[in-house]
Amino acid sequence: MSAPGEYTQEYVDVDGARLGIQVHPEPDGAPGAPVVVIWPAMGVRARYYRPFAAHLRAAGLAVVVADLRGTGESTPAPSRACRYGYAELASDVGAVLAALKPRLDGRPTILLGHSLGGQAALLHLALHGTGAVDGLALVAVGVPYWRNYPGPRRFGVLPYTQGIAATARLLGVWPGWGFGGRQARGVIRDWAHTARAGRFPALDGVDVEAALRTLDVPVLAVSVDDDQYTPHGTVDHLCGKLAAATVVRERLTAARAGAPLDHFTWVRASGPVAARVAAWAADLPRA
Repeated sequence: MSAPGEYTQEYVDVDGARLGIQVHPEPDGAPGAPVVVIWPAMGVRARYYRPFAAHLRAAGLAVVVADLRGTGESTPAPSRACRYGYAELASDVGAVLAALKPRLDGRPTILLGHSLGGQAALLHLALHGTGAVDGLALVAVGVPYWRNYPGPRRFGVLPYTQGIAATARLLGVWPGWGFGGRQARGVIRDWAHTARAGRFPALDGVDVEAALRTLDVPVLAVSVDDDQYTPHGTVDHLCGKLAAATVVRERLTAARAGAPLDHFTWVRASGPVAARVAAWAADLPRA
C-alpha cells in the first residue's frame, strides 16, 4: 500500500468559490482503472480520507478527494456573507466532474460520499442527471430524520438540530460549536430541514424527492456500527427514497472492520469498505 500522504493538490474554480481536490497517483498495474471521486462529511477535510484513499488504491481504484465548499482547501470560508446551501454543494459536484472529464473519459467513474458529501453527490445526480457517472457509493449517508433514531435519543435530535439552525440564523453563520465545523447558514438550514421533515427541500425549483424516486443508478449504501450521527435506520430511510435505483445495502460491523467504529473512525479501518467498493465497481454496467 502506498504512503497515505501522496497526492497532488489541484483546484477547480466555480462561481463564487474555489474547490480544492486531491488527486492521488494511479494504482499500480491498473491502467484505465475505475476512478472514485470522494466527497467528505460536513466539516471534514479531504486529507482525513488519506487512509481510505490508500486502501482504495491498493484495491485497484484511482482516487480523487474533493474538499466541500468552505472546508479545507475550498473557499469561501463560511461567513455571514455566504448564501450557499445544498443546491450549490450539488452543483460543485458537477463542476469537479467537468474539470476531471479529460481524465475520466472512457473510465468507469464512481461518486463516493460520506455523510453530507454523500447527500451532495446524490442531489447532484437528482438535479443534473447521471450521465457522467457509473455508480454512487454512500458510506454513513442518511437522512437525519429525528424519528429514525433509536429509543429515547430521537427526542433529543429534533431540538438539537433545530437549535443549531436557529443559532445559524441568528448569527448569520454556524460557528461550529461542537458540531460540523464552521458552516454557511444555508447548509445548516437545509440540513435542519431534513432532520425536521425527513425530506430534502426543493432546490432550484426542483422537487428533489420526486427526482430521487426516478433516479436510475447503481447504489452501494453502507452503514457502520455505533454511528452516532447516521445510525442504520437513517440510511434505510434514504435508500427508501431511491425507488428506481439498484441499491445494494450493507452494514459494516466492528467485528468485520477489526476496530471500533463510529461516524468518523471507520475511515481509519476502511480496508473492508474499500474492498467492497472495488468488488461492487467491477460489476457495474457502464454509463
